[in-house]
Amino acid sequence: MKCPYCGHLDNRVIDSRLNKDKTITRRRRACSACQQRFTTYERIEVMLPMLVKKDGRREPWDRGKIVAGLEKACEKLPVSMADIDRFVDNIERKLQDVGGKEVPTSRIGEWVMAALPDLDEVAYVRFASVYRQFKDVNEFMDELKIFLGKKEQEE
Repeated sequence: MKCPYCGHLDNRVIDSRLNKDKTITRRRRACSACQQRFTTYERIEVMLPMLVKKDGRREPWDRGKIVAGLEKACEKLPVSMADIDRFVDNIERKLQDVGGKEVPTSRIGEWVMAALPDLDEVAYVRFASVYRQFKDVNEFMDELKIFLGKKEQEE
């Protein structure tokens, strides 16, 4: 691991801890050259299926893209980064469970749409407005009516 302060490659691990879900290892390290301390995070790299876009292009899974979309949808809402990370972890687990070599991005979008109301309802509306690409206000209102109908059935 390269020291972020001096660039030296030799360092030692001072402390290691797992996160609550036991999926990420946090390590405190000390550089052997400059003695500065820094933190690294380790996550298991799993081979996820390729994503098939609407236009047929294929691209690898990019966790950062979905995190960025959720951050935008949750902007100025009481949703923590830890909540977003757990949410994306669940999506990644579903991707692993699919088991195929390719998954359409529309399926991932539907997984997000199905789970997002549990994270935050306003974030759901924001995400839906971008994901569904409504052509006019009436389409948006129809989506809200469906959402509210599902919510009433749950209560």
